[in-house]
Amino acid sequence: MYVQGMSSSLPEDVQLDILHSVEGLENCHMMRTAYAIEYDCIDSTQLQLSLEHKKISGLFFAGQINGTSGYEEAAAQGIIAGINAVLRLRGKDPLIFDRSEAYIGVLIDDLVTKGTNEPYRIMTSRAEYRLILRQDNADLRLTQRGYDIGLVTEERYKRYKSKKDNIEAEIDRLKKKSISMTEDIRDYLIKRGSAEIKGGISLYELLKRPEIGYSSLKEIDEGMPELDRETSEEIEIMIKYEGYIKKQLQQAEQFKKLESKKIYENIDFKDIRGLSMEARQKLCEIKPANLGQASRISGVSPADVSVLMIYLEQTRRGRGGEQSGKQGNTD
Repeated sequence: MYVQGMSSSLPEDVQLDILHSVEGLENCHMMRTAYAIEYDCIDSTQLQLSLEHKKISGLFFAGQINGTSGYEEAAAQGIIAGINAVLRLRGKDPLIFDRSEAYIGVLIDDLVTKGTNEPYRIMTSRAEYRLILRQDNADLRLTQRGYDIGLVTEERYKRYKSKKDNIEAEIDRLKKKSISMTEDIRDYLIKRGSAEIKGGISLYELLKRPEIGYSSLKEIDEGMPELDRETSEEIEIMIKYEGYIKKQLQQAEQFKKLESKKIYENIDFKDIRGLSMEARQKLCEIKPANLGQASRISGVSPADVSVLMIYLEQTRRGRGGEQSGKQGNTD
């Protein structure tokens, strides 16, 4: 029998004593000892978000060497490192997913920004925007990005566009189609245990009711198009959870504002007055690419982020002034 929970790297005689302590296994023999695997790893905070090493140009790292555990994590890093190696050879910008776009973005950002002291595994709880990082909308989130870099075929892209257009068209139709209380509508609502409607209501608003399903609308909506199950489910999810999704999208937009504020590569954090000593040390060590990444570094407080934001804005204006002055001299 396989003894679940006996994962161990203890000496063989100790493992056997543990097994013999289990009632019914007093005289058991062990066919194979449990064991542990050791592997070397680098400091993942020395990587860029593209998984290229900050100090060794053209060298990309992926997998367990970055401190991760598991096949999925290795595969996720492998495809991104491979894509970015090719994009670098072609002289193009790297493919980088942010935390609101994909779990791959959360995984890589955690490794590069926070590092890890034990084998890292990606879990939904690590993502702040997991309500919009769903498996049902993965194609809507990522197909366009894949197509732009040449990894999505024309046929697949057309299917994605067709699905996207169908979803948008049907949601728009449901918003415009209104119903009022009739005998048929009353019977429909009673059958589903739903309250009567007063005046007119759009099918879009009706579908927000928990007891009303999209497929059941066929009973009261003759103009309902024939859509595949995936498309229908996506429409229902987007409508029923609209309020929650909208709130999370707004949070993601705020996040992206910080991500869009780039930090110059040659910036010397030690010279920025107002930063705490710990923040200076961590920023010098990790060298974040943008303000959003800096805000997620352990030891960098909101006050430090504010100081850094002001410094970047002053530096930007100063550079703008220099450029303006140079232009004036040229004229």
